[in-house]
Amino acid sequence: MRRGFWFAAGAAAGVYGMVKARRAAEVFTADGLRDRASAASVGARLFREEFHQGMADSETDLRQRYQIAAARRRELTSGAHPAIDGPDTERGKD
Repeated sequence: MRRGFWFAAGAAAGVYGMVKARRAAEVFTADGLRDRASAASVGARLFREEFHQGMADSETDLRQRYQIAAARRRELTSGAHPAIDGPDTERGKD
């Protein structure tokens, strides 16, 4: 029983080592290097697209916030209070 266990463990370690060695050797072939380079370029392109999409979303959000803030500032400086006066009422007219 003990000899069978150690034989199976040794065989499994050998197979594992061969698979790892074969994968490591494949990395340095022309096809392996080409695959890694294309994967890196795809990753860079996806990162760049996500980055630009995030910038566009942030810009849209900031523009909307500034428009709301500017509208509130104009409302406060004009003296009109649409919530109190209503849209059809003019202030100061008697």
